Amino acid sequence: LDIDPKNPLATIVADLADAATIPDASFDCFILTQTLQLIYEVHAAVTHAHRILKPGGALLVTVPSVSPVVDDEQLTDYWRFTPASCARLFRNVFGNGAVEVRTYGNVLTSIAFLTGMAHEELSPNELEAHDPRYTMLIGVSAVKGKARSVPGPP
Repeated sequence: LDIDPKNPLATIVADLADAATIPDASFDCFILTQTLQLIYEVHAAVTHAHRILKPGGALLVTVPSVSPVVDDEQLTDYWRFTPASCARLFRNVFGNGAVEVRTYGNVLTSIAFLTGMAHEELSPNELEAHDPRYTMLIGVSAVKGKARSVPGPP
């Protein structure tokens, strides 16, 4: 899936925020990595991602929490996410009990990423340390139809 019709590798050309041309229940799994920050209508994009999944289908997402701004002429780098914003965004679409949010990183990995250090410059312990106060990357797993009716946090 790509918004760019000039991409010869794209099998589907569409704007995920306005993806009415993609049939409902088309996919068992949709992997959406490092993309939502580039879509202004992020709620619409998540809604379409949910719609095009088959029942029981999984949406696997990563979004930046810390990242340099993409320097492009179109000015399309719109968002940075937090665990709370991801939980609320995806639970509003997929429902409570259908969404798992995980965070990755720490202050050192964030600094290393922002300054362009290679992962080989950090030890495995430094790379694997997790500090939720300094999240660098957020992962979301959402399953269509797995929601429970018990109210949960927003």
